[in-house]
Amino acid sequence: MLWASAIEQGFATPIWMTFKQAIELNAHVRKGEKGSLVVYANAITKTETGDAGEEIEREIPFMKGYTVFNVEQIDGLPEDYYQRPEIQLTPVERNARAEAFFHNTGAEIRTRGDRAFYACDGDYIQVPVIEAFCDAESFYATLAHEATHWTRHPDRLNRDLGRKHYGDEGYAREELVAELGAAFLCAELELTPEVREDHAAYMTCWLQVLKNDKRAIFRAAAHAPRAVDYLCARQEPGPERAVPGAIPVLPRYLLSRQLCRRLDQSYPSHEHRQRAAKGAGKPMSHQLGAGRGPAVGQQVIKLPNRALPNAR
Repeated sequence: MLWASAIEQGFATPIWMTFKQAIELNAHVRKGEKGSLVVYANAITKTETGDAGEEIEREIPFMKGYTVFNVEQIDGLPEDYYQRPEIQLTPVERNARAEAFFHNTGAEIRTRGDRAFYACDGDYIQVPVIEAFCDAESFYATLAHEATHWTRHPDRLNRDLGRKHYGDEGYAREELVAELGAAFLCAELELTPEVREDHAAYMTCWLQVLKNDKRAIFRAAAHAPRAVDYLCARQEPGPERAVPGAIPVLPRYLLSRQLCRRLDQSYPSHEHRQRAAKGAGKPMSHQLGAGRGPAVGQQVIKLPNRALPNAR
């Protein structure tokens, strides 16, 4: 059971302990971490007196469950608990600009395991170490994808596209937003990741949504720039972002974002809906002159002329 849990959660260290055991070592389980069930099975021998007065030993099997945590979920343990088997990986040169960008977002990024994902319950991003990727561009493209997911948290953009479980239609809609957001971020950071062989299989989860809803791509294209805007707004202000009240602009996909902002009138963000409800003013799309120019149906969304980032 623990082996399967370690694979599912991406733990590399095969050491587990209960909450109480961690406390006894002056350590603590990180807030938001979920334990794994382990079952202890054994038997006890009980001596009973038979009808004839003789002693009879009877074996009684029992099972008892415990909740345990991997040491990678616990802070404050002695260093020898965190030692991992040494894996020979090819060094990968990091990109200073991309490193600074994702650091400045303030997202909690955990580098461990063999899977990349955003955990909404724990509100953290997990990615494998950069050396596990074929190149640095693939690592940062994957991180951009998960950072776009990170913006959907209720305390940020509160983006709810109806996801209930893995693989459903809401999941596909959110993945489409994340891939578009990652493509925009890669363009901004001047990254050109290679197209993966499994991209076609990964994109199949979008196809049914796109077939059922012809406007799904427009909704996704409206949400993705909001996510990128949010991430860019958390960076150190540069000359183009120092103007009070200015909206961060990514020039490499400015045309597509202008289109997406026109769509805000039809698909306003949660923040815009709140502002409109309070009578604080019109949605941003109106402030930017949305509605001027050709009709939405005559527009073409032009994505950056770059490969889509790795899908993880």
